[in-house]
Amino acid sequence: AEITGFSRQMVFGQNLVEKYITEEYREQVKMVLDNALEGEETANFEFPLFTKSGRRVDVLLNATTRRDVTGRPIGVIGVGQDITERKQVEEEKTRVAQ
Repeated sequence: AEITGFSRQMVFGQNLVEKYITEEYREQVKMVLDNALEGEETANFEFPLFTKSGRRVDVLLNATTRRDVTGRPIGVIGVGQDITERKQVEEEKTRVAQ
């Protein structure tokens, strides 16, 4: 909610990939989440999404497998970090260096 502006109530029960991920990244984000559900975790996957107000935000995603007491995958924990400002600074440094 902090990054996107959508409340928990607004997104609960929604297909997050289909509804909130930009079309060109849907397949990749779905694969990252599906892989985590199968036990293959992903760190530092970057993709854009749009906030409730329509602003583009660059997100760094870490997808971790959630397991039951026997070690069987039962879900995914996805943690996203807003890296928009960091990317803008990197792009500016690259532009100035040229």
